[in-house]
Formats: sequence, C-alpha cells, structure tokens
Amino acid sequence: MDVAVPGAVVVAALAAIALAVRHADRLSLVWRFPLAQWRAIDAETVRDPAAAGATDLAVLAVLVTAAASLALQQYLGNEDAHDLVFPRSDGSDYWELRKLAWWAGWRVLGYVALPILVIACLPGQRLADYHVSLRGFLRHLWIYGALFLAVSPLVVYASTTEVFRQNYPFYALANRSVLDLVLWELLYAAQFVALEFFFRGFLLHGLRCALGGNAIFVMIVPYCMIHFGKPFVETLGAIIAGLVLGTLAMRTRSIWGGVVIHICVAVTMDVLALRGCPPFGGLPCR
Repeated sequence: MDVAVPGAVVVAALAAIALAVRHADRLSLVWRFPLAQWRAIDAETVRDPAAAGATDLAVLAVLVTAAASLALQQYLGNEDAHDLVFPRSDGSDYWELRKLAWWAGWRVLGYVALPILVIACLPGQRLADYHVSLRGFLRHLWIYGALFLAVSPLVVYASTTEVFRQNYPFYALANRSVLDLVLWELLYAAQFVALEFFFRGFLLHGLRCALGGNAIFVMIVPYCMIHFGKPFVETLGAIIAGLVLGTLAMRTRSIWGGVVIHICVAVTMDVLALRGCPPFGGLPCR
C-alpha cells in the first residue's frame, strides 16, 4: 500500500503535466488569479530603492533563526531527547501524552519564542506587523471556510486508507478517555498556532521587504520539509497548502485564518481516525 499510493500519485502528476502542456492557453486563465495576488503583494510592499542588491540584516536574522529553530526541534524536540529527560520507568500513566507535550512545547519555543526574541532585537521591527493582528480576520473567514469545505472530501477519503490509520491520531491513547482526547487536541492546536506564526508570519513578513511575493516560494521549501515522514500525498499537499495559506496571509496580513483551517482539518482527521479505534476506555488505537 505504501508503494502503490505514491506510484499512483506520480502517474497522476505526469498525466496532469501532459494535460497542462496540451491546454496551456486555457490554464493561463486559471493562473491569472494567483498571479494577480502575488503582483498585488509586490505592489503593496514598501521597498527602499537604495537597498536593492544590498545585504539585509533582517533577511539574515530571519533565515538563520529559521534554520536554528528547525535544527533545535529536529534534535531536541524529538522522542529520543524526551526519553533522556523522562525515562519511561517513572511509571506515569501519561508518559505518552507528556512526550507529545514535549514535542508541542518545543514547537512553541522554536516557532514563537525564539522568533519573537529576534524580532525584539531587530531595529525598526514590530511584532504587530508579523501578521498577528485580528483586524479583518472575520471579514476573510469565509475564504477559509470555503477552503475547508473543498479539502473535506479529500480528508474523508484519506481516512479510509491504511496509511492514514497508521499515523492518526498521533496520540495513540486518544481513545482512553475524553480527558486524554481534549488534552491532546489542545496541545495539537497550540502547535498549529505556533506553526502558522512561524511560516506565515515570521518568515513571510521578515522576507517581504527583500523578496515581496517571492517570500511565499521561499517559505514553502521548509514547510514541505517538515512534513517528511508523513504520508507521501500529505507531504505533496503541503506544497499547495503553503502556497495558498502563504498568499492569503500576505494579502490579509493575518495568520489566524490559517490557524482556524489547520485546527479544523486536524480535529476532523482525528475524529475520523477514532472511528477505527476501540471505544473510549478500550485498547489503544495502535
């Protein structure tokens, strides 16, 4: 199953490329809308003409911080690091949940605390500019609602596959009790807030003056890479999601729509995954 799914995706991708080449004129109409959004982002971006081609302290700080944050999470925010600090022999009933709290906590530290510290040290930078404002959030919420409705059929279909059931819910004891499920979903939601701030706030605004709309294309590279290890189709989907959510964040100057859709999709996936688990109080999901 693991081999068949990626193989089918590759075949479908090749077929899509062939169709795209054959119907390039018609597809140009489809591309006009995103291109218009990226050009609008460029038009809204205030640049100092004298800074063209010059070394930018903000770009240096943002990208070095991003690299350091991802490295810290990879090596310190993982299960092995947790097990060194909290041996399983301590007999805790919530050892598995604590391991996920360690994971979520490192994401909040790396995706939020460290970038905020860097922003505070950068001259002329304000945290309020990094897409954290709620202004206009409700006005654009319908866009994210439409996106959620669009991806829901794909989520429902994915929930029927074996690959999905082997990975979700991440917390294998989510069906032990309602408390376990609620605590896990709160941790899950917290790391999504952190993730959106880092990728759609810190990276995009931090690179905006130097790159304009091109900051979106830089952002999707590490965003895709953090999905390595997840199902192949989900990792490919992260590229599209990064483009869409990045464009919306730069146009609306808010990360909160992305937070909402991420949490809604994640909770939906967990609820669908629980259908394949024993009833509450029974054996673990995996």
